[in-house]
Amino acid sequence: MPGGCKGKRGPRTNNRLFLDALIWMTRSGGRWKDLPDRFGKVGTVKRRYYDWMARGVLAGILAALAEEADLEWVCVDATIVRAQSQAAGASRGKGGSDAQGLGRSRGGLSTKIHLACDALGNPVRLLAGPGQQGEVRRAAELIEGLACGHVIADRAYDAEHVHDTVLEAGAVPVIPPRPRRRRPHSYDHHLYKERNLIERCFAKLKQFRRVATRYDKLLVNFIGFVTLAAICIWLR
Repeated sequence: MPGGCKGKRGPRTNNRLFLDALIWMTRSGGRWKDLPDRFGKVGTVKRRYYDWMARGVLAGILAALAEEADLEWVCVDATIVRAQSQAAGASRGKGGSDAQGLGRSRGGLSTKIHLACDALGNPVRLLAGPGQQGEVRRAAELIEGLACGHVIADRAYDAEHVHDTVLEAGAVPVIPPRPRRRRPHSYDHHLYKERNLIERCFAKLKQFRRVATRYDKLLVNFIGFVTLAAICIWLR
């Protein structure tokens, strides 16, 4: 973790206190200005969080934890997160709609979290995008570089390019075919029952209120809190 170097007057930063502040934000879903005084100045914590996201620190921590994953099989899926009104309206200088990652539907603004978890139900890889984005569009990114034996997914991932990507990665696809497929692929019915692991993983992630509902204007800031929640699941 960056920071924590000692100066003439002692440690310049306190990583433990800073992480406690981020976990409080993730668990409670509170606003930055509601951060208790015991965690330090709000502006300092906020700027440091943005700096960590620019450096990819939290993503690096999750990647280090995922090296211990049980990759006998990997489950992939996606879930919708509703966005509050304050998540909209990012200025064009910050990237506009592309940087927001918000989708519009009948239910309002939303973001979709794409997730891959291991055979123990621990999150291995996280991606995010607009709520209307199809699952198959991010499937290749979720499994790329994962040396797993099987890839378990639901019918939403039943596409030829997904099957080809899984086979090229040296894994076996466990994906039930769509009802109207002319040439349905075979799959392991018994192993497919293990797909409940990723649903339980989503349930654990959404126990963190800042993950269950999106308040951040920029997608990178929102996915940072999701990543921190995933780290907390690993460290339980």
